This record gives sequence, structure tokens and C-alpha cells, in this order.
Amino acid sequence: MAAAMTLGMMEATPVQAEIAVASGQKIAFLGDSITQGGVGPQGYVTLVMRGLEANGVKAACIPAGISGHKSNDMLERLNNDVLAKKPDWMTLSCGVNDVWHGANGVPLDKYKENITKIVDQCQAAGVKVMILTSTMIGEDQPNPNNQKLVAYNDFLRALAKDKKCLLADLNAEMQAAIAKAGPDKKDNLLTVDGVHMNPAGNVMMAAGVLKGFGLSAAQISKAQLAEPAPAK
Repeated sequence: MAAAMTLGMMEATPVQAEIAVASGQKIAFLGDSITQGGVGPQGYVTLVMRGLEANGVKAACIPAGISGHKSNDMLERLNNDVLAKKPDWMTLSCGVNDVWHGANGVPLDKYKENITKIVDQCQAAGVKVMILTSTMIGEDQPNPNNQKLVAYNDFLRALAKDKKCLLADLNAEMQAAIAKAGPDKKDNLLTVDGVHMNPAGNVMMAAGVLKGFGLSAAQISKAQLAEPAPAK
């Protein structure tokens, strides 16, 4: 009965009242290779746009992911790749390369400075920001890269709260999914190589972003993000 009442309330509530993005708005997706690949047919960026449209929100996508980019690179190209195109929203996915690239990466103090500047410049231009926590570097949380990434993600969560940005905590969701699989997990669940998303990882990312935009579980399910299994 409770489930039926909840569903009834969802059906009686206008979709636009629940979703932060409105039809006619533009969303920029700033990121690295994960975001660059996310514009593919089953990439997370494509799935986010599909999920919004399935729920009556016809927005426009501004792809802004470049392979290998770190926070300093994204800050440098923010104006040309994002602000000059006048989006209403920007999702920010940054941190994996800052850590993964080791000596050529970006130390935490400089990362904090770069990310804060990106958010400040967006907000000064009237662009609303959703921060995505960085996913993982190898599907095993105890490894040194993932342990180093903890402080970067803690900062992103704190910054989102301080700057009143939306947050998609993808790292926490990925960790939970891998932990649920247990110690018998042999192959990657969400990535093709420990970093770049496979179809399940793209669905996870898209669902996290859609949830961040305010979509309910029922609305995300309506979007049918995953491809149907092939007939046997």
C-alpha cells in the first residue's frame, strides 16, 4: 500500500517540479576521457540526456571531455569549452588523472585551488554546477591510488556543500557495488580497465547524475538506461 501511495504521489506531481533541469536549458559536461567517452551511444552523458528526455525534459548537451585532462587543464579551457557556450548547467568530473598520473598529476592543494576556481568562475557566470566525485583507479579500494583519491573526493563533497552545488557521489556508489560483489569478484564489474566505464559503469554514472538532478528511482527506471539483454 505504501508503495502504491508513493507511486500515486509521483504521478500527481509535475515532473518539472522534481527535476532541477528544465526543457530548453543547456548542460555542459566537463571532464576527462571518461566524459569524452561518455558521449558515445551508451556513454553516461548520452544516457543522462536520454533519461531527462524520457521524463519530459528536452535539454541540450555541450560535450567538454578531453582524454588525459586534469584539473589544471580543465581550468585553462573552461572559458572556451564551457562558459563561452553559455550553458545553464555544468557537471564537473575531475580527479582521476590528477591522482593516476603520479608525478605528472596534480597535488591535493593545487587540485583544491583549481577546482574551486572552476566552480567560482561558473557560478560568477550564472552557470549552476553539479560536482561528480571521482570514480576509481582500479576496482579495489585498498590500492594506493584509491587511497590517495579519498582526500580528493572528501574535498569535492565539502566543496559541493560549501558552494551549494549539486553532488553525484559516484565514488561511493561504485565502491558499494564492488563491495556487494564480494571477494569472489574476478573480473571488472563497472570498467573495462579499472578506470574507463563499461556499459554497467556508464549506467551507474548516468543514474547517479540523474539522481543528483532530482530524478526519483521511478523516473530513472522509466529512462531504461541499460540496453536490453540479447535474446537467447
